[in-house]
Amino acid sequence: MIVTTTDAVEGKQIVEVLGLVMANSVRARNIGRDIMAGFRGIVGGEVDEYTKLLAQSRELSVMRMTERAEAMGANAVVGVRFITAGIMSGASEILAYGTAVVVE
Repeated sequence: MIVTTTDAVEGKQIVEVLGLVMANSVRARNIGRDIMAGFRGIVGGEVDEYTKLLAQSRELSVMRMTERAEAMGANAVVGVRFITAGIMSGASEILAYGTAVVVE
């Protein structure tokens, strides 16, 4: 499965557009991460606990999106974008979306 942010796949031709595919992941913080993040807030630096949490959410969203594209018969997803939103205090959503296509 080819996944790209561009609207085309270099060296390949889009022969069929199957439609929009999207998938999301909502993750909430937990007390252990919040305590470690609080310490980081005091001393400064990257909050690794939240960076890892968002990276896991992003990967899960892409995996779900590609699974949906494959179920439609696609072998690529073009024009991939991400949206992040706060759902409630302590929880965030990452939405991945793009266009499922068949390339040759």
